[in-house]
Amino acid sequence: MVFRALALVLSLGMAVAHGADVAGVKIDDKTRVGTSELTLNGAGLRKRAFFQVYAIGLYVPQKASSAQALLEQPGPKRVAIHMLRDVGAEAFSEALAEGIRANHSEAEVKVLEPRIKELTSIIAEVGEAKKGMAFALDWQPQAGTVMLVNGAARGKPIAGDDFYRALLKIWIGDKPVQDDLKKALLGS
Repeated sequence: MVFRALALVLSLGMAVAHGADVAGVKIDDKTRVGTSELTLNGAGLRKRAFFQVYAIGLYVPQKASSAQALLEQPGPKRVAIHMLRDVGAEAFSEALAEGIRANHSEAEVKVLEPRIKELTSIIAEVGEAKKGMAFALDWQPQAGTVMLVNGAARGKPIAGDDFYRALLKIWIGDKPVQDDLKKALLGS
């Protein structure tokens, strides 16, 4: 009986150490942004109606279960998105912009708008987000927000930690794109 309990505890510990599996996508427990090693804070599935759109993982220097703590945490961060279906560039861009607008006042959106357009331009260059593609939105304190597609940087970095926090609020803000996804990214 004690042996079974110990085996169960050990197997659960090993599952956590190896990250997460979201809709068949393996999300590693660690990643690197620049020279910094980041830890998976949480991972989840973005759904729209009946469709699985993407698996997502949030990586930070220090795990936290509070959205505010994650938003205020200094240092590099990564939002890793693994596409589970094809999504057009315009639809993908508009979904991100809507998520930002939902979590900010009109005045805040007006300040963010030029950088939202920069991100939209990068996504337009990439074209359709196809099933199987991996996107990363990295916060690199020295550079800004960097978009990677299948591991390669695309476009120029977008300035301002306020912009990266705006992106994070899409998923962990007061009006997240999906409530259960917010809980998953917060590790709840």
